Amino acid sequence: MLGLAADRLRADTNRLLAFLFHQGILDEQFLQLQQLEDGTSPNFVSEVVNIYFHESEKLLRNLRSLLMDREFSDYNKMGIHLNQFMGSSSSIGAKRIRNVCVAFRAASEQNNRAGCLRALELLEHEYCFLKNKLHELFQIQQQRALAAGVRYPMQN
Repeated sequence: MLGLAADRLRADTNRLLAFLFHQGILDEQFLQLQQLEDGTSPNFVSEVVNIYFHESEKLLRNLRSLLMDREFSDYNKMGIHLNQFMGSSSSIGAKRIRNVCVAFRAASEQNNRAGCLRALELLEHEYCFLKNKLHELFQIQQQRALAAGVRYPMQN
């Protein structure tokens, strides 16, 4: 019975990853990140991704704060935040978020406040979607690890 559950969890993991790659949400960098995980650091990917989520939420708050300021005119500062977001998204393979950051940065380089607001909404949407899907992935992987006797920390 345990073998069937493990097979189902493996299939669930593969299906979810296939979906995330097919939809362009993740790219090959995520696979490279997974290859760094081994027996000595079985939760490496989830730890790195949790750091990414923590830092991304700060960046999103900063971007929203900048755009909500009626006197806002410092598009260079926004570009710095976007470059950080793009870099960290690239490092975990968050392809669709990185692409939204590119469009957001283009709007900021044109001092296009309305375009920046639209891009921020899309960025927040994509971020929430990625966070939910990776949380789902890590839950499945935790179930697989528990079935195999390995303990992963719970995700935020």
